[in-house]
Amino acid sequence: AGPGQAAMYAGLQELGVANGEDLKETLTNCTEPLKAIEQFQTENGVLLPSLQSALPFLDLHGTPRLEFHQSVFDELREKLLERVSAIALEGKVEERYKKLEDLLEKSFSLVKMPSIQPVVMCVMKHLPKVPEKKLKLVMADKDLYKACAVEVKRQIWQDNQALFGDEVSPLLKQYILEKENILFSNDISVLHNFFSPSPKTRRQGEVVQKLTQMIGKNVKLYDMVLQFLRTLFLRTRNVHYCTLRAELLMSLHDLEISEICTVDPCHKFTWCLDACIREKFVDNKRARELQGFLDGVKKGQEQVLGDLSMILCDPFAINTLALSTIRHLQDLVGQDTLPRESPDLLLLLRMLSLGQGAWDMIDSQVFKEPKMEAELITKFLPMLMSFVVDDHTFNVDQKLPSEEKGPIPYPSTIPEAFTKFLQENRIACEIGLYYILHITKQRNKNAFLRLLPALVETFSDLAFSDIFLHLLTGNLTLLGDEFSLEEFCTSLFDGFFLTACSRKENVHRHVLRLLLHLHHKVAPTKLESLQKALEPTKQSGEAVKELYNQLTEKLELRKPSPAEATETPSMELPLPTVPTPASR
Repeated sequence: AGPGQAAMYAGLQELGVANGEDLKETLTNCTEPLKAIEQFQTENGVLLPSLQSALPFLDLHGTPRLEFHQSVFDELREKLLERVSAIALEGKVEERYKKLEDLLEKSFSLVKMPSIQPVVMCVMKHLPKVPEKKLKLVMADKDLYKACAVEVKRQIWQDNQALFGDEVSPLLKQYILEKENILFSNDISVLHNFFSPSPKTRRQGEVVQKLTQMIGKNVKLYDMVLQFLRTLFLRTRNVHYCTLRAELLMSLHDLEISEICTVDPCHKFTWCLDACIREKFVDNKRARELQGFLDGVKKGQEQVLGDLSMILCDPFAINTLALSTIRHLQDLVGQDTLPRESPDLLLLLRMLSLGQGAWDMIDSQVFKEPKMEAELITKFLPMLMSFVVDDHTFNVDQKLPSEEKGPIPYPSTIPEAFTKFLQENRIACEIGLYYILHITKQRNKNAFLRLLPALVETFSDLAFSDIFLHLLTGNLTLLGDEFSLEEFCTSLFDGFFLTACSRKENVHRHVLRLLLHLHHKVAPTKLESLQKALEPTKQSGEAVKELYNQLTEKLELRKPSPAEATETPSMELPLPTVPTPASR
């Protein structure tokens, strides 16, 4: 018998059941092999008197005994599996588990026998506490560990953080990669962007579903995952880990896993915020609720602020808070009210500030809400409101009959204080960037060009972060026609994008994404100089090179061939170029 055969009979000897080795030995040492085989069959066959006379019938039909025994075996195994599942649900708790434990004790020695393994695994799956010794044996054997149900693995994981970490780690990597792929996607659209999917849709994602299943109702495993997420967030500053923290909790909430939801102090806060993210707006009723949670943090429980700040640092939460802030500011302009007089606005700022301070709070382990700078409320926000007023005034002026003095130009300068705020104050910078996204979405070219210079230097380079650039490129598609104007392109590309391309690979990628989408709108001379400026260097990554090649291919298709260049083309058809010495 080879190693495969040995595995087939693994553990039978310990139970006093004859196996292939025994038959081999019997046949080697006997004088009448046929008699020996018959005796072996009688001793080890199915011991039913009525069967003895029926078996010759099968022989007459040419059915091998193996086939018969195999089908009986399969049938019995199915019945046994059903019975095990039934025992797990019937009678008193102690009694049912006692039965299963006895069964496990009897059958465990056969766990490596492929035909019996499913039964042993099924027994373990239904035991809330598999004996420690058995778990250790499963853990030590790669194949057994792989074969056992997630219910058994949870029991192994909860006392082996490193092993659980090995299982979770590839999922977390996959999650981050999926987020980055969306941010760098070649589809640029103002309608479908990073923030379009609803929270419920996002929670159906593969990674969240797998983690939810791995955790089950096990609080210990849930805490471990949260610890991994905190550690990775600290190590990388990657805010997508904060999104996963919220998504995981809400996925368990969807399944009504009260064992975990009731012990996570962030549950109700996250649930309420989740509803706001779904609406992309914080309404007054929910604002009161959220404020209640923040005000309700008791002395001695300040550590919960670390968790709440991580929930608020989720880009989907920041996006909702920032959009709500911009909407409030516009309302205040209409009501002639100052920011400091609006409690709703102050609450939004408080939550933004808590979210933006998450990394520092978890890093320093000092759990208190960050102080809000008074100037943010008394100077910066009124300044943004004055920009809104400038737009209103300009629009009204345009409609008035023009007199001798000619049309009033759009204000082109920006207060120095605005630029300073964007450089030095994180919250001001975040709100300022969202205001710029807002005017771009409104196709307000004047306001966009006026404020754009302030983006070259911002607090920790926020204007060159992937999320902002992803949203900006999407919104810029609405200003597509402006790309034919030299002045607009110079301000946008030379004045903003190209200032960072060489030092920031991600900016290089976003500009190429934008051009792939809008190249046909850009003036040809400008396009040529941009093509030169954006050429990848030796240090450039694969993604940049790939995008640049795609762009070059598209531009090649647009070039007229030398013969046509002299005539005026009657139709603007993209013709593939024939490489000639002239066009090389």
